[in-house]
Amino acid sequence: MFKIARFSARRLGRRPSFPVTVRPTRADVAVAHSIARNTAPAPEHVARALTWGADEKVLLVLAAAGWLACRGCGVPLRRAGNHALLVTVAASLLPHGLKVVFDQTRPDRRTVIGHVHGAPLSGKRKDAFPSGHALHMGALASAASALPAGPRQAIRALAVGLSLIVILAHWASDVVAGFALGAVLERALRLWTGYPNGISAEDDHADS
Repeated sequence: MFKIARFSARRLGRRPSFPVTVRPTRADVAVAHSIARNTAPAPEHVARALTWGADEKVLLVLAAAGWLACRGCGVPLRRAGNHALLVTVAASLLPHGLKVVFDQTRPDRRTVIGHVHGAPLSGKRKDAFPSGHALHMGALASAASALPAGPRQAIRALAVGLSLIVILAHWASDVVAGFALGAVLERALRLWTGYPNGISAEDDHADS
């Protein structure tokens, strides 16, 4: 079964030890326990297949293809292609770096009931925090702010949906933290790439 614990804080007068152990909250444990008891093999297989939509390898290929496709376009679209590729690369590297600093045991390593009900084992045992898939989706949802209302809402709904697909690979707080980190990362990289300056004008010209 799941063990209830709190975030292990540094004690006064002691140097911090690395990696830092992050423990699930009571809410995390309650959510994971409920999922483990109520899941089944079929939805778990579907959920695992859908997570490929947020997989870093797939997104890197798509971002690279988009970058190449934008090379012959106007400056705003080239800027958007540069931004998308840079954000995707950064969002792929950041979770790996954070998982070196932080250790957190995945919920699927703390349940027997979940595996009986079809939950698979995922990734490395202590790589729960943060969710890399959610980080990518947070960046995507943030980048969509430059798009017209229809595409923006559709992309954000897709990003949230893919982030919420639960296969007991992460605690709920890992997903929330990953999504927020992705959004912050995307906004920070705008200062470098200049995105989304001129995108609306480019779109208007293309539609005319």
